[in-house]
Amino acid sequence: MPDRAKILLVDDREENLIALEAILSSLDLVPVRARSGEEALKALLNTEFALILLDVRMPGMDGFETAAHIKRRERTRNIPIIFLTVVDSAPDYAFRGYAAGAVDYLTKPFDPWVLRAKVSVFAEIYNMNKRLKEQAALLRERLGNELPPEAGDQGAVLSELSRRLAGVEEELARVRQLAQESKNPTLTAPLTDLTNRVTQLRAGFDALT
Repeated sequence: MPDRAKILLVDDREENLIALEAILSSLDLVPVRARSGEEALKALLNTEFALILLDVRMPGMDGFETAAHIKRRERTRNIPIIFLTVVDSAPDYAFRGYAAGAVDYLTKPFDPWVLRAKVSVFAEIYNMNKRLKEQAALLRERLGNELPPEAGDQGAVLSELSRRLAGVEEELARVRQLAQESKNPTLTAPLTDLTNRVTQLRAGFDALT
């Protein structure tokens, strides 16, 4: 069984962490708690996360400072961050959140359905990227081990490549549908980038055949 996507929940209040876990309990993912920015940075050292739900108001290292550290690290800079804060926060909090690298910004109390939808789409994108990497590694291994220069069995390899690429295109179409249903404009950029990569891959493959 493949590993489930992990979501990092960062909040200094226990009741908020419990609430987030309850909201996300119906999704096929693993929530990991952090009670401070420092704890979050330690968790990110050895664990790969699909998404970070990050509270803005925390004692000591707040959400903005924590996000700045995350974005400075090569290993973690591309992990999506959704900021969470109370509705009466300073009016510039949303701007500061996006400036700090957040992909989205939700105010408490937030709609559980909205949060689940957003998290679900980011988890799907993470899983799809992971599958793409695994497929690429398998194909490289096959090309290296099963197709020596003198073998000449290129037809079988191209057929396998075509089958796997079609599967990727189907997965991408499903993720795009999920993104459309969630009505989250922040997903447009990463999905467009992923679509362009798959389109280029298809064009390259078509050129071979």
